Amino acid sequence: MKIEETSLPGVMILTPRRFEDARGFFCEVWNKQRLRENGLDFEFVQDNQSISRAIGVIRGLHAQAPPHAQDKLVRVGRGAVLDVAVDIRVGSPSFGKWVGVELSADNGRQLLIPKGFLHGFVTLSDEVELLYKCSDYYAPDCEISVRFDDSQLGIDWGSRAASPILSDKDLEAPAFAEIESPFRYEGQK
Repeated sequence: MKIEETSLPGVMILTPRRFEDARGFFCEVWNKQRLRENGLDFEFVQDNQSISRAIGVIRGLHAQAPPHAQDKLVRVGRGAVLDVAVDIRVGSPSFGKWVGVELSADNGRQLLIPKGFLHGFVTLSDEVELLYKCSDYYAPDCEISVRFDDSQLGIDWGSRAASPILSDKDLEAPAFAEIESPFRYEGQK
């Protein structure tokens, strides 16, 4: 497993090693023991799958507040996305900053997003399958949403987001300045 840091402390790119032959490939996408040996110790309890039918679908920005905050490990089974994480930990040197990573079935990259970050993505192809592990269960009463196009965040979603396809919930999400983040920066671990 190749492990890379991003510009946001704690948000990591994990790229599994692929074993390829004439049939295709095999890879191990998560191994708790091996990743714990590299300082990544997460207990995932729920796996989610989303299908987005068209280019330009945006889902997000979302997080869950304590006591049901979630670490996420996101990957793409089919197609490609620009996956985005935004630091919402009050007091963090990177508070309000974002990072975007292209995840695709071809590149095999995964994005590890710890608690205290918003998550969202835009589809870069038709028929995208996004798969992600969560460290806590879905709890609608703990949901945090922020508008994807918030000017304070300034996320560059790329040209495919010029005419985004959004859910009503995401269209009605508040601005970043309107949320009160329950997350506090506790320094670098």
